Amino acid sequence: MNDDIIVAIATSRLEAAISIIRLSGKDCIAFVQEFFTGKILNKASHTITYGYIKDGEQKIDEVLVNIYRGKRTFSGEEMVEINCHGGVYITQKVLNLCLKKGARMAEHGEFSKRAFLNGRIDLSQAEAISDLITAKNDYATELALKGIQGNISHFIEDLREDLIQIITQIEVNIDYPEYEDVEELTADSLLPKSQSLQKKMNHIIESSKNVHLLKDGISTVIIGKPNVGKSSLLNALLNEDKAIVTDIAGTTRDIVEGTIRLDNIILNMIDTAGIRDTDDIVENIGVHKSKELIHKADLVLLVIDGSAPLSKEDEELLELSKDTQRIIVVNKKDQGHNIDIEGISISARDNDIDALIQEIKKRFELGQITAGQEDILANARQIQLLQRASESLDNAIIAMKNQVPTDLIVTDLYDSWENLKEILGERAKEDLLDELFKRFCIGK
Repeated sequence: MNDDIIVAIATSRLEAAISIIRLSGKDCIAFVQEFFTGKILNKASHTITYGYIKDGEQKIDEVLVNIYRGKRTFSGEEMVEINCHGGVYITQKVLNLCLKKGARMAEHGEFSKRAFLNGRIDLSQAEAISDLITAKNDYATELALKGIQGNISHFIEDLREDLIQIITQIEVNIDYPEYEDVEELTADSLLPKSQSLQKKMNHIIESSKNVHLLKDGISTVIIGKPNVGKSSLLNALLNEDKAIVTDIAGTTRDIVEGTIRLDNIILNMIDTAGIRDTDDIVENIGVHKSKELIHKADLVLLVIDGSAPLSKEDEELLELSKDTQRIIVVNKKDQGHNIDIEGISISARDNDIDALIQEIKKRFELGQITAGQEDILANARQIQLLQRASESLDNAIIAMKNQVPTDLIVTDLYDSWENLKEILGERAKEDLLDELFKRFCIGK
């Protein structure tokens, strides 16, 4: 860790009642004392002192200064917060004075980075801080707060505890077979413990797969043949005229996007080009893009004209989207239905889409996924690492079933351990040795 002092404006760069300028680094309290009239050098940690920020003899602002000492600060090093008046000009002037005196402008996320490097938070908690800042709904906020409080750390530690018990017992049996109070292990005795651990891992992985829907929204694609009302539906959902609506087939030639919020559900909407056979080169590119998006989306809204019989294009789209998370939307109910197909009946032109909104909410009430569920990972990186840990453990389980010697099995268990450590931003095999000595008093 560098000893340099970093500084940044911690509040919004807008006019407000107060602004906070945050500093962190070795001896930053003494650094601020050089241009602050209040006496803070001998003050206790977590205290506030009144005074003025001065540039030479010139008073710049009347402020309150918070000081934080020792390792129990957010960043794990000395910190100072200058609470100044919230004008943009005066805030910038205090910041510039800090820079002129020798502080360095903090990089994006550097205070949290120092907290991680100094052991105040693990990587999952650092990621949760970022998630909280960018949270788009209550579910994402709740998930981020759990991460900040160490929820991920706790259940990963539980998995590591189960795994370390298996590893340490194998190692002791290999290296110290004469040690009397150590249970003699066989592949048969290791197998139930390993399978139980893998079951826990896989349960967490499955519970976490929809986390991106909570945080980033549901990727929703609207498909259908030309002129069935796709753009009208998009406009009705967005409550704005974002897509061009005409009676001319092929009007939408490219992808039109927008975002809507249905209570705590976020839909990232994509209106695609009408899918049909066409000789128009530009429209044909749009049709190709539309087909690609169908299997990438979290939700497919297949719009069908309910006032006309099913066409060849409708049949093809029903087949193309049959294995997706699909809602069939039967549009133009204001014109009467002449179609026998099960779906949600709407009139996009008249903004009569309540039935569709209720169906989407029913399918994606994601709060039910997380209600009472504590063991949920927060992002793709964490899920991928736990999947790797589970795969390595699965290799060990296969070896156990094949009666492979335990000294060979332990290699896959080490790999599983490493992946669990990396979820929290830790990578070290030395702690395995620490666990061995701590648990078995080897060498006494």
